[in-house]
Amino acid sequence: MSLLPSFPEVLRQFLKKPATNLFPAKYLPPSITGFLRKAAAGEVQVNPPVETPARFRGKITYDRDACIGCKLCIRVCPANAIEFIPETKTVRIFVTQCIFCSQCNDACPVSCLHMTDEFMIATENRYSEEMIVE
Repeated sequence: MSLLPSFPEVLRQFLKKPATNLFPAKYLPPSITGFLRKAAAGEVQVNPPVETPARFRGKITYDRDACIGCKLCIRVCPANAIEFIPETKTVRIFVTQCIFCSQCNDACPVSCLHMTDEFMIATENRYSEEMIVE
């Protein structure tokens, strides 16, 4: 009986080449990036994207002018993805921490938070401008 029965499998997986590509476009294979360049130049036609379903919960948007600073969104957020900024009485939402449950939208009395249909939001820097909604 081996003390580490999964060790051979771990070693096999460690030495295998990954079966997937890294996500951000700069890591895509040249065949795909070349196709995307041709599509941008209008040389090839791309099928239209599939529409997102009704009530899709994508990246959150925030209307800071409508916000009254009640902090209800912070209280109901199960992922603690929202923080209050006392100086401006507004909130900051960390998209990389958000679980897209939409509880903050439902709790907001002035409807200043909304879920969009944007879903391709992967990035390498979790604190980049696109990943923080203010």
